[in-house]
Amino acid sequence: MPDLADLFPGYASEWINTSAGRIFARVGGKGPPLLLLHGFSETHVMWHRVAPQLADKFTLIIADLPGYGWSDMPESDTDHTPYTKRAMAQTMIEAMEQLGHVHFALAGHDRGGRVAYRLALDHPGRLSRLAVLDILPTFNYWERMNRLYALKIYHWTFLAQPTPLPETLIVGNPDFFLKQKMASQTKSKDLDAIDPRALEHYLAPFRDPSRVHAMCEDYRAGAYADFEIDKKDHDAGKKITIPMLALWGDAGVASAAATPLDTWKTWATNVSGAPVDSGHFLTEENPDMTARALREFFLAG
Repeated sequence: MPDLADLFPGYASEWINTSAGRIFARVGGKGPPLLLLHGFSETHVMWHRVAPQLADKFTLIIADLPGYGWSDMPESDTDHTPYTKRAMAQTMIEAMEQLGHVHFALAGHDRGGRVAYRLALDHPGRLSRLAVLDILPTFNYWERMNRLYALKIYHWTFLAQPTPLPETLIVGNPDFFLKQKMASQTKSKDLDAIDPRALEHYLAPFRDPSRVHAMCEDYRAGAYADFEIDKKDHDAGKKITIPMLALWGDAGVASAAATPLDTWKTWATNVSGAPVDSGHFLTEENPDMTARALREFFLAG
């Protein structure tokens, strides 16, 4: 996997010990800590166009989630417990503590957004502000899984199939799978917005059967344990109470819901949000608009 240090000039590369193994992160900038988390099918590199527009005001910790990128792959179990967003949130707390940050701000895209809102629900005293990019809560995704939505996010059911079905099919032609999947989720339906160096970085894990298995375990957890955890909080009326920002691509995944912000208002007491001129990959398709929104929101705290 290419190092791509040139996309993060001046950043330190950190390997952080946690109970779930080592977490890789780029650390740079100056100011209060802001943790940035990526989503599927990417790695921490997805933040490379947004980070320069935040680093003058924040110390950025740009991490690979467990199982992704250069972070370790926790050994799973029959319930996929290490890949629940609850477990991943705990791992990110441990990583931040190792860097000396007990209280911090957090932004997450896609799977990273799921880790982010779960962390806010499970550990409300840890975060100052929260931003999620192009997601709705896991509970709501599964509850609204009608015909059109299932076609739009087909990978949710495909990747959650029992091993080794999805792993075998993906590893059979990993480059085709990833390129087709990513292109289908951009607004332009191509990969023009993705830096070729970043794309090669994203491709490398899909060529590694063990990494593909870890990513599938993430989605298996999402289909079962994560849904049940979300449902319990939803039914109990549990809310995120810190200031929260929801951004979504106007041609993204969350836009399949008529009112993404209204959905988030059922989960948070102080949430604002807006669409971005983008598909699913906001930080790469429209980094300037995304960075402006994040900068304004996090500086308001």
